[in-house]
Amino acid sequence: MPRSTGWRRVLTGVLAGLTATVGLTTALAAPSRAATTAPVAVTKYSHTSKPGDYIGQGTTASFTPRTATISTGGSAEYVRFRVSTDSTWWDVELAAPQGEKLRPGVYRNAERAAFRTGRSPGLDVSGDGRGCNTVYGQFSVNQIETDTDGTVTLLDATYTQHCESATAPALTGVVKYRAYPLSYAYASDAGDWIGNGLSQTHTGSTSTFSISGSADGIRYGVSGKREDWSASIAPPQGEQFKAGTTYATQRFRGPGVGGLDMGGNGRGCNGSTGELTVTKLALNGDGTVKAFAATFVQHCEGGTPALHGTIHYYA
Repeated sequence: MPRSTGWRRVLTGVLAGLTATVGLTTALAAPSRAATTAPVAVTKYSHTSKPGDYIGQGTTASFTPRTATISTGGSAEYVRFRVSTDSTWWDVELAAPQGEKLRPGVYRNAERAAFRTGRSPGLDVSGDGRGCNTVYGQFSVNQIETDTDGTVTLLDATYTQHCESATAPALTGVVKYRAYPLSYAYASDAGDWIGNGLSQTHTGSTSTFSISGSADGIRYGVSGKREDWSASIAPPQGEQFKAGTTYATQRFRGPGVGGLDMGGNGRGCNGSTGELTVTKLALNGDGTVKAFAATFVQHCEGGTPALHGTIHYYA
């Protein structure tokens, strides 16, 4: 039988309870210097419960700091995330295998966090007095950061939990605490040489991301899921990128035309046409790029088929 539960345990390393809380009126920190528009950290929780799932009761739920108090505590060994309102509460516990720390990646074959065995990771999602005696599931950590004391200060994760049986209806959820978006997604039309008609989404749990440059031009890279992508992105000659601006593009920039050269898995365009929209851009104090978000369309060799993509680098 599924068990009933309250806020069940105190984690070691938690200083006087939860170490950080985002409430209904708490402002979120943003990068220090921005060009036109600054990225905003995301804190939210949502889940979807299949019919028959004991914990979620077959419903969906979604909370942000505007509608609930969202808090996190613990360390990279064992982190707890909580959502509470006047009428409801949800706990999500994620634990690394014993003796290890959570880092970006996919954690399969998770057991109930406080009672995990061997090298198994831990997962335990409960709410409104309902909890599992036995947990089967997995979770992905896209981003996690800690302060100098080892306390978790940023978390971006997803989970799938089955209560009491590996075949029980699933509860799936998204956990974000002061996390900046980090992803690359593309959709390739049939006949597009670069993407080969495929589509894919890369996140921090499966892929690594790199960026360098400034408002004069950016180099961007993604590696993961047996794929490697690289891009050279530049504003028109004599200009600097401005967030909220859409640029016509070709492979090499020129007067009034930006540069876009997106290649993947050893394939690139000799010539291209397209469009780039810079949605967010933040710079460090020395002018180097700190955060960048954009959408693009690239046509290779003058063809009609296109590669469509979305870039989120902490923005």
